[in-house]
Amino acid sequence: MQESGTTDFHSNGLPSLLQTLISNRASLIKAAARITGCHSRAEDVVQDAFLRVSDMKIDTLPFNARLNYVFRIVRNLAIDHYRKQSMEQKYFVYDEHGLNSAPQVSNPESINVDRQTLGSVNDALLQLPERTRYAFIMYRVHGKQQKDIAAELGVSPTLVNFMIRDALVHCKNSLASAQLH
Repeated sequence: MQESGTTDFHSNGLPSLLQTLISNRASLIKAAARITGCHSRAEDVVQDAFLRVSDMKIDTLPFNARLNYVFRIVRNLAIDHYRKQSMEQKYFVYDEHGLNSAPQVSNPESINVDRQTLGSVNDALLQLPERTRYAFIMYRVHGKQQKDIAAELGVSPTLVNFMIRDALVHCKNSLASAQLH
């Protein structure tokens, strides 16, 4: 039952491209997993392909071209997903100490832990020389550029970089020792 400009349906009522995707789901997931490197991400890619195919209005490809077309859709989506994941990993660095990330849960216990952590960081910052503390706060809290901080303090940008690094190391060490006690 195929007319010009209409969708080709199988006997079960599904468009042929959609049926091809469903029938070959396991193979499509394996193909996507080879690109994404993760089975669950590959399942997401195949789900995206399902949504894309289900939105298609015209489905008149010959039988042998349907599978190739569906594999091409999954392959392209998997590559896009991989590129997005690579870009996120490049720009969003994992922070093992949690100094660069916002808390994910806001229940009374986590709020208390966050307050204690902030108190420990504040205490650690108060132990630093005033100039180092200023450079760290201006850079990490206010987002000021190191060259601007250097100009304000009358020092080189390299020295500002070292002050910020030293302050960060001091804060990390203070947090680590506070967790031991």
